[in-house]
Formats: sequence, C-alpha cells, structure tokens
Amino acid sequence: MLKLLKNHPDDKYSPSCLLLGFTQNKRPLHMQISVEDSEILKIITIYEPDEVQWIGFEKRR
Repeated sequence: MLKLLKNHPDDKYSPSCLLLGFTQNKRPLHMQISVEDSEILKIITIYEPDEVQWIGFEKRR
C-alpha cells in the first residue's frame, strides 16, 4: 500500500508526487514518480527516508 505524501503538479519537467511505501520487511521507502497523462509511470528516484529528518516517515521535521 502506498501513501501520497506530497503532490508536485508544477514540477520542472512534468507533474510528479512523493509516495511512501514499505517493503515486506517493513523498510520505509520514498518514491518520487512522474504522473504525466499517459499509461506509463516514470520513477524519478527511490530512497530510504532518514528517521531524524522525518516524523513517522510522512512529515519533514
């Protein structure tokens, strides 16, 4: 299950959004994806958020 953290409709190249998801081993991952009007989803970046910088991995401190 993915949770939408932030929508970036005016991103430089195309609309994008930041999602939060967890692996089967409960590892948190942030995914920045492009959400252009097409059938293709483009992954911009995936990273493991730092607990020091995020509250519950959902809100930046």
